[in-house]
Amino acid sequence: MFHINIIRRNKTALLDILSVDRRRILQKVQEHNLITNREYRNLNGIYKEDEEGHIVELLDKIMGKGDETCQHFLDLLETDDIKGTYPELKSLQLRHTSPAVTAPVQETCDEPYPVNTIPRGICLILNNINFENNELKKRRGSEKDAESLGEVFSWLGLRVLIDISELQKLSLKEWSNGFGDLQKPPPKHGDVFICCILSHGKKEVVFGTDKKTIPIKDVTRTFKSSNNSPLTGKPKIFLIQACQGNDYQRGVVEKDLETDEGSVGSVPEEADVLVAIATVENCASFRNTAKGSWFIQSLCQQLREGCSRGDDIHSILQCVNSDVSQKEGSNLPGLIKQMPEIRYTLRKKLLLSPFNTEA
Repeated sequence: MFHINIIRRNKTALLDILSVDRRRILQKVQEHNLITNREYRNLNGIYKEDEEGHIVELLDKIMGKGDETCQHFLDLLETDDIKGTYPELKSLQLRHTSPAVTAPVQETCDEPYPVNTIPRGICLILNNINFENNELKKRRGSEKDAESLGEVFSWLGLRVLIDISELQKLSLKEWSNGFGDLQKPPPKHGDVFICCILSHGKKEVVFGTDKKTIPIKDVTRTFKSSNNSPLTGKPKIFLIQACQGNDYQRGVVEKDLETDEGSVGSVPEEADVLVAIATVENCASFRNTAKGSWFIQSLCQQLREGCSRGDDIHSILQCVNSDVSQKEGSNLPGLIKQMPEIRYTLRKKLLLSPFNTEA
C-alpha cells in the first residue's frame, strides 16, 4: 500500500498536471506494460466531459493493479522524458524509497486501513419498507435509496447484499446492475464491512418490520472485535437512515416529504467503528417519496465525488453533513432543517477508490 498511498495523496495534483496531455501519459504507461492493450483501448476510447476524467480513470486503473504497478508508475513519472512533458511534476514529492526500518514502527493516524481484497468487502443493506403495525407507515421512496447504495458501493468494489424485509418475509438479494438472486459461493468478509439500515426509528433505536425496536449500540456491538472475529482491526461502517425522534427542526413538512419516525497488539472491542445517522437525537429525518431520503441520496453523491478525489470516508461524511444541512423542507428558508450526525472510533483513515473489474 506504500506506493498506492503516494499516488492517492498526490491524486488531485496529478490530475491537474497530467491532464495537459493525457494521450502522452496513456501511451507511456502502455509502452511500459503497466496496462494491457485492451485497457489502453478502453481508456483511450471512453467518453468524458473533460480531460481530468480520463486521468481519473487511468489513476484508478493503476491503483487497482496493486502496489508494485504503482511503484513502476511512480518510476515512470521520475524519468526525464516524462518530466520534460510535464515539468510541474518536479514540484511533487513522489520519491518512493522507503526508509530502512530497524525497529517496529508504531502506526500513525495518517496510515490508512489496508483495503486489498477482491471484493474489497461486504455492504449489507437492510431495507424495511412495510410494517405490521399500521402506526408505522410504508416507507415509500426507500427503494430508491437502496438502489443508489447498491450502485455506489458496487462501484467502489464491495459485494452488495440486500435484505428486503416485507412483514417478516426475508428476501436476500445481490446487486449486479440491479438486485437479483444471490450469487454463489457464500460471501466472504473482505477488508471492509458496511451496514446500511433503512427503517423507521426513534431516539437511539431502529424499528424492525414487526415494530420491535433494537438499540443502535446493540447493532454495532454485534460486530465488535474479538479473538475469533474476521473483522477485528477492520473498519466497520454503519449508515443509518431513520428518525431519532418526532421533533421537527422548526417548520412544516411539504406534502411530498415523509418522516422516518416511530423512531500483537490488541484492539479495543469497540474500535474501528463508524456510525453515521441521518439526524441528530430527538429529531426527524426526511425522505422524498419519489427521489429517496435527503441523507442517503447526499451520501451516494458525495461518495462518488469524494472517492474519485481520493478523500477518506470521514471527510466525505463531513461533506454530507454540510450538504444536508443546507437543504430546506419548506418554502420559508430556515423553518425545517436536518442535521446528520457522525460517531466513530476509527483508528486510521478509510480510503475507497472506484474499482474497475475489467481485465
